[in-house]
Amino acid sequence: MKQNQPAVLTVKHLQKVFFPGTANERHVLKNVSLTIEPGDFVAVIGNNGAGKSTLLNTIAGTLPADAGELTLAGHNVTKKSVAYRAKWLSRVFQDPKLGTAGELSVAQNLTLAQQHTGSMSLGRYRKASQEATYRELLQSLNMGLEDRLTTQVKYLSGGQRQALSLLMATLSHPDLLLLDEHTAALDPQTSKKVMDLTQTIVETNHLTTMMITHKMSDALTYGNRLVMVQDGQIKLDVRGAAKDGLRQEELMSLFAD
Repeated sequence: MKQNQPAVLTVKHLQKVFFPGTANERHVLKNVSLTIEPGDFVAVIGNNGAGKSTLLNTIAGTLPADAGELTLAGHNVTKKSVAYRAKWLSRVFQDPKLGTAGELSVAQNLTLAQQHTGSMSLGRYRKASQEATYRELLQSLNMGLEDRLTTQVKYLSGGQRQALSLLMATLSHPDLLLLDEHTAALDPQTSKKVMDLTQTIVETNHLTTMMITHKMSDALTYGNRLVMVQDGQIKLDVRGAAKDGLRQEELMSLFAD
């Protein structure tokens, strides 16, 4: 954590109810408050339906909050759009296809990410001047993508595409990086590789990160902080030595409580 700097994200008394006033009403987030400090790498775990994905989606802006307040990089974004929040926030999705444009080449995808304008214009792409930079960036992923600059992204493997998504999401050095179960669709070996790559990118670029995961082993291994969401509330929030001392058996018992 960086000292004497304002919080990157502040969530105050967040509420989210689905199907209000009907027989199917579900109170998914119940007065959730959370502060994420500069440099935090927060792993968020919880049962299916606990509210962790809803929490991430309200932070990202894809779901409106019913009550409460969200402050991102010092800006009140409670009622702001996804596009507005994108000035300070980047997201990597569970599905590798969602973070990239499959019909465009690897180089073209990187150009769009570098512009970070939300437009699909490729007018600023200069092949000769940017290829070397892109090749160096891609080489750091250690997935052979530096030799596939002109390949359409739809022909990449799931792991390659997710690694590219991760690189694209972090090129702009966002104030907050959201990882939405970004290894869930990958096989165990590729998942491990992408997680190690994630840690390297986060540490190298000093990115503040919030990662939703179903994998308790990843929640324990990566990051400096662990948050457990259960029944729409934060049940556990530990960091540093307290997190390092946690064991998977202890987490399992908390799930059962």
